[in-house]
Amino acid sequence: MELLKRRRALIEERLVEVLDGVEPETLNGEVRHVALSGGKRVRPMVTILACETVGGTAEDAVDFGVGIELVHAASLVVDDIIDRSELRRGTTSAWAEFGYGPAIITSDGLLGEAFALFSSDPDATRVVAEAMVELGIGEATELTAEPDNEDEYMTLARRKTGALFRAAAELGAIAADSDPVTVEALGEYAERVGIAFQMRDDVLDAVADADGLGKPTGHDAAMERPSVVQVTDLSPADANNRARAEAEGAIDALERVDVADPAAREYLLELAEFVVERER
Repeated sequence: MELLKRRRALIEERLVEVLDGVEPETLNGEVRHVALSGGKRVRPMVTILACETVGGTAEDAVDFGVGIELVHAASLVVDDIIDRSELRRGTTSAWAEFGYGPAIITSDGLLGEAFALFSSDPDATRVVAEAMVELGIGEATELTAEPDNEDEYMTLARRKTGALFRAAAELGAIAADSDPVTVEALGEYAERVGIAFQMRDDVLDAVADADGLGKPTGHDAAMERPSVVQVTDLSPADANNRARAEAEGAIDALERVDVADPAAREYLLELAEFVVERER
């Protein structure tokens, strides 16, 4: 756990440093409200741990990790506008706090800071751009062409959540100067973890308590969103089992990676297990 605490502290320190440079003052306050309001920092941790697993250092990967966290935060601002959700991570969502226009500008500001961090490496920029295309397709699909079976749901989950997880791990591999085969294996690991994460998120929305979760529940049903328990025949228990199968596939993908740091790899294995057991 000490390793994770140090990595988390490194991420938080660099995140604050990046946000401190945002201008003007009004935008600075808005991006800080969004990006520093909590969160598990799962994606940047994946970036750092993936990098360390294949021989890089946390310092090599921290900028890319902070960048993917900023992309994720920007996407949540838009999600909350679409969902009309007034709560995010236990605090007021950006649009509810500042209004729709400032929230959209906040999302743009977060993306701008993110791509500044990726700009030193064309491969990193490409990976994140591809992930954002997938995310955009997923968000559009969710609004206009709701899936009505498990296969279509899985495609949506891959685009909506798996794509940014894949990018997070691939960024870590790129930071460690890995070969394309290693980049792909780590990407598959993380994509599957992301899909499992989304499925578990859907289950929690259906069955968890809002206070414990830190955000409103029952939202998927109320908004007729394509939750795994809404658009498939899977019960919450069945959906958890399906998520667990994705997590096992993630672990299989990780087995294809030549490991330089077994401790970092062990944390990636634990993450694959955690995403299907988490309660918030």
